[in-house]
Amino acid sequence: MAVCFLHFLVVLLPLVHGGHDYGQALSKSILFFEAQRSGYLPSTQRVTWRSNSGLQDGKANGVDLVGGYYDAGDNVKFGLPMAFTVTMMSWSVLEYGRQMANNGELRHAMDAIKWGTDYFIKAHPEPYVLYGEVGDGNTDHYCWQRPEDMTTSRYAYRIDTNNPGSDLAGETAAAMASASIVFRRSNPAYSNELLNHAKQLFDFADKYRGRYDSSITVARKYYQSVSGYADELLWAAAWLFQATNEPYYLNYLGENGDSLGGTGWGMTEFGWDVKYAGVQVLVSKFLMQGKADHHAPVFERYQQKADFFMCACLGKGTRNVLKTPGGLLFRQRWNNLQFVTSAAYLLTVYSDYLSSAGKYLHCPGGSVDYILGDNPRATSYMVGYGNNYPRQVHHRGSSIVSIKENPTFVSCRGGYATWFSRKASDPNLLDGAIVGGPDAYDDFADERDNYEQTEPATYNNAPLIGVLSRLHSGSGGYNQLLPVMLPTPVAPTPKLPSPAPVVSTPPTSMPHQRRSPSSHASYSPISVSQQASASWNFKGRTYYRYSTIVTNKSDKTVKDLKLAIWKLYGPLWGLSKYGNEYYFPTWITALPAGKSLEFVYIHAADPAEISVSGYTLA
Repeated sequence: MAVCFLHFLVVLLPLVHGGHDYGQALSKSILFFEAQRSGYLPSTQRVTWRSNSGLQDGKANGVDLVGGYYDAGDNVKFGLPMAFTVTMMSWSVLEYGRQMANNGELRHAMDAIKWGTDYFIKAHPEPYVLYGEVGDGNTDHYCWQRPEDMTTSRYAYRIDTNNPGSDLAGETAAAMASASIVFRRSNPAYSNELLNHAKQLFDFADKYRGRYDSSITVARKYYQSVSGYADELLWAAAWLFQATNEPYYLNYLGENGDSLGGTGWGMTEFGWDVKYAGVQVLVSKFLMQGKADHHAPVFERYQQKADFFMCACLGKGTRNVLKTPGGLLFRQRWNNLQFVTSAAYLLTVYSDYLSSAGKYLHCPGGSVDYILGDNPRATSYMVGYGNNYPRQVHHRGSSIVSIKENPTFVSCRGGYATWFSRKASDPNLLDGAIVGGPDAYDDFADERDNYEQTEPATYNNAPLIGVLSRLHSGSGGYNQLLPVMLPTPVAPTPKLPSPAPVVSTPPTSMPHQRRSPSSHASYSPISVSQQASASWNFKGRTYYRYSTIVTNKSDKTVKDLKLAIWKLYGPLWGLSKYGNEYYFPTWITALPAGKSLEFVYIHAADPAEISVSGYTLA
């Protein structure tokens, strides 16, 4: 394990403001996804130079595949990076959606997610069939046409039991599972539909194993699955556990962590191909939440690898990520910023997880400020942000005059002669796009044919929307480990799993579980139970993290809940305090029948005394 004292660094500082308008950058970053839409555009479309496209997608295969996203500057719909994009947008919303709401962008972000998941539902017409690509890169790259004029092949490619693709099916399962959590409250029926697809796709991925680019060979030149499919199996299982709390997926992570590489691979990158670092961060979250159960020793090894990734990015490990002279993480010349934005997200969310567990990670915001213009060239690598940003983006739609302004047909090769070769700014602003970025020496050439540096991609932006939300609105006092409501989305009255200790070997002085008394009669419709879910030593004292579950056991809705808490000697998250009593947090007004809420507190003592001092049933 690389030791860089991640858990006990003195200062939590993920948000070093560099004088940037992070709120504006967030709005632009989400807006970019509307420029990448395929299919029939809605009346709410804000990128008005785009129009309908790809309206025959899937027809040659006898299936409706209209919709989805173009991945980058071309007009192909590649399933693997599209699914990763949706997963990362969903993760960003799940962790920082409240900050997005403060900026008025939550609905736009959810619309962007749904544009992708609506397509995935179409692309998964049978349990063991998934369409993973529409169009192919070879014929598409031969032409330079706006999407509205496409004359290239729109043949669709699929995986099935005879032609498996565990990586593609696994990532799509992760996308639909994570998105199901996003829509759980606002659209329960849609959430359940997504979750059912996710479960089927995970079963498909696990039962019929194989690399998708061995089945969809046309994808290999553009999105080769170098890492294989083991990481996607763990990634999908992690998201399905996050979405369901079902022991099956927790056990899958615990029983397959070693054999599938989750506990063995110490990574220095995270992206559409390699998911291990993301898995390791998610499993670390489960560990800190006290959900590891008897898999705690295995989950601790996952977390050791999460620590390795963070140390490598911070330059404090045994094998560090290279940096440019200007301080930017650097992995490769071609679209290096994809790795920068994904690393920035993991650093941000992991530091918040640690902080919520009473631990700390110093996580500088310099990479984001570099992208927005604090770099040796004083160039913003987000199109439309600042005054000095790329003007000749390698992007068919933005580089050709809008069909709404000039409907004259742009031919396959004519687009190269007339538009690609123009030494002038794009006629359409690709607002919010994160381009490939500078090379290892911080150099950058703003030229349309310089695709390695000037081509944008959806998976560049997806992780960044979470980071920008956090930068713009701060933590808001939210506890990233604290699930406010714990229903199982497929059941009307879900049963809560019992929280388990995080530590693999509890100290002999670990306090016993306490079921708190109620101030009401011998039977109360509200139960309160506590569990010490973690402990650590600091400056000679042993601190405990207590998870407290409040459950409405009645068949009515609980309102106006009041809790009395005595012998509390540390911070508490997940309740609002007025005077000497505690109430629902600001984001909850009632507790429906059969539902629960969780709050946590930390102190160096036995469990606090908690009782219900008041409530109404409606």
